Amino acid sequence: MLFSNEVIRFFNELEISIYNYVVKNADKVIYMRIRELADETHVSTATILRFCKKLHCEGFSEFKVKLKMHINENNQKPVINSTQYALADFFERTLRGDLDEKIKEAALQVSNADNVIFFGIGSSGILAEYGARYFSSLGKFSMYIKDPLFPIQSKLMVNSVTIALSVTGENSFTVTHLNQLKQKGSKIISITNNKLSTIARISDINIPYFVTEEFSEEANITTQVPVVYILESMGREIHKLG
Repeated sequence: MLFSNEVIRFFNELEISIYNYVVKNADKVIYMRIRELADETHVSTATILRFCKKLHCEGFSEFKVKLKMHINENNQKPVINSTQYALADFFERTLRGDLDEKIKEAALQVSNADNVIFFGIGSSGILAEYGARYFSSLGKFSMYIKDPLFPIQSKLMVNSVTIALSVTGENSFTVTHLNQLKQKGSKIISITNNKLSTIARISDINIPYFVTEEFSEEANITTQVPVVYILESMGREIHKLG
């Protein structure tokens, strides 16, 4: 249990105020940055971190994960939040890393390829179509595949790049198709929400975007805005390369 009586008993006055805010706004806190929670509770980020430590969390990110698990365990279904929370999470966690370098590396591979194929299924298939249109409009003709059984001629794989889109990075159809494309000689660039996924690991280049996954009933409704950001950034970089 995240908020056990034993833990709460040792909260100081500031920590009690944080606890009261978190309990009342749990569905919002799981998408907040540490600075946002500090501002909302009128304390320092150091106080937030001490609060997390008392809950046996190494940091704020682990606290948010445990808080989400706590919500699910108590059958408190989170509301569908504004995309701004997911985007704040994306920019805070991803842009501090090597995203720009990954995009430039991928853009160079695409720029030097003779054939570019986007691949995705479901909502990722819609983005595959968008990516192919966007790249083509910037001067790099691209195709897209949304059907995992779509036949591909081997001659198209000569000096080709396949850009695979997948939220989980574990779709079995996508994994199977990418294996076939890789064996035919295509280089694989994947954009996934998990850098340790199967699709990420079999790719030549993986660009992860790290946002909290959201579900409504059985549907995965995780925001795809970071994917659009990555695709457009890559397309513009390819255009600069000529």
